[in-house]
Amino acid sequence: MQVQTQLSWSERIAETIIQQCDGNGYHAFPSERWAYVQGMTLMAMAQTGKQYGKDEYIAFMKRHMDMYVQQDGSIATYSLEEYNLDQINQGKNLFGLMDTTGDQRYTEAAHLLAAQLAGQPRTSEGGFWHKKIYPFQMWLDGLYMSSPFLAQYAKQFNRPELWDEVAHQILLIERKTRDPRTGLLYHGWDESKEQVWADSLTGCSAHFWSRAMGWYAMAIVDSVEHFPVHHPKRGTIIGIFERMCNALVRVQEQESGLWFQVLDQGFRKGNYLEASGSSMFVYALAKGVRLRYLEPHFREAADKGWNGLTSRLVEETADGVKLNGICHGAGLSLDRDGSYSYYVTEAIVSDSFMGMAPLLLAALEMERLS
Repeated sequence: MQVQTQLSWSERIAETIIQQCDGNGYHAFPSERWAYVQGMTLMAMAQTGKQYGKDEYIAFMKRHMDMYVQQDGSIATYSLEEYNLDQINQGKNLFGLMDTTGDQRYTEAAHLLAAQLAGQPRTSEGGFWHKKIYPFQMWLDGLYMSSPFLAQYAKQFNRPELWDEVAHQILLIERKTRDPRTGLLYHGWDESKEQVWADSLTGCSAHFWSRAMGWYAMAIVDSVEHFPVHHPKRGTIIGIFERMCNALVRVQEQESGLWFQVLDQGFRKGNYLEASGSSMFVYALAKGVRLRYLEPHFREAADKGWNGLTSRLVEETADGVKLNGICHGAGLSLDRDGSYSYYVTEAIVSDSFMGMAPLLLAALEMERLS
C-alpha cells in the first residue's frame, strides 16, 4: 500500500510505521522491550494522532504500552535496580493514558519510575548518574530520558519540589559540559575523571556529538513546557537554551541546513551530515520559537534544517518515508573512547527509529509552527 503524498509529512511518516505492523496491529520494534527509542516512537505516534484526530495512532501507542504495563503497575522487562535513565523515557506515554482511561495501573507505573529517580545514584553535587554501571557519569542523553518525565510528573501529582530537581539537573550538566569557546556541550562528564574518555582536568569527553546535544535540546523544551511560569529557575533555563541555540546555528552547515555528526569539525575526513541530530535540532528550534522560548529569528534555522532533511536525507518510496544518514548508536565506555575516529566510524544506517522518531517529532513541530 502506498502512502498518500497529499498527507502532511507527519502523517506520511506515521502511516509508514503503521504499514509495518502485523495483522494484529503490533510493530516488531516497540514490541521488543521497554526502552527509550521505542518509547519516543510511541510518543511521537500518539502526538500525531492527537494533532490530526487520528485515533488509530493513539491506539497504536496504547496497544504497545499495554504489552508492558501490568495490572498492578509493574512494568515487564523493566528493572528499577538497573538505575538506568534510559528506562524512564517510555514512561512519558503514561500521562496521556492516565488522563484518557483513568486506569490506576498507569498511575502506579509512573510512581514506580519516579521512585527510581528518587533513588538514582548521584554525583557529589546531586547530578543523576546516567546508569548504575556508569558511576559518577552524566551524559547529555540522560537529560532527555528523565527530565521531561519528572517535570510532567511534578505537574500531574502536584510535587513542586520535583521542578527544582529537574532545573538542577539541566543547569548542572550544562555547567559541567559547556565549552566557553564554542558554546557547544561535550557528550559526557565523569566527575571521578577515571574513564578512558574523560579529560584529566575537566572530566569531559573530547567531542561535541550531534545527537547528544540533540537529546539535551529536546530535554529543555519538553521539560520547561511543564514548569509554572513563576518557577525561579525557568528563565535561566530558557536563557541557557537560547545561548546554546546560538552556538548550534553557528555550526549549522549553510548549504544544506543540516548539522554534522561531530558538530564543529565540518567536512573533516569521515564527518558527515547526520539525520537524527539534525531532526532533534529542528524539533527543539521550532518548538522553542512556537512557545516563545526563542526569539523569532531562530525560525530561519529551523526552516533551513527541515528543508535540508526533506531534500537531502528523506526519500519517498512505494513503502513510505525513508530516512538516510542516521548514526546507528554511540556511547562512552572502555571500548567507546569518545574520539573523533570513534564517532565517525560508528555504523551509518537508514530507517532506524533512532532517526525516524525524531524526524516525526520535527515534522509535527514544523507543522504546528506553520
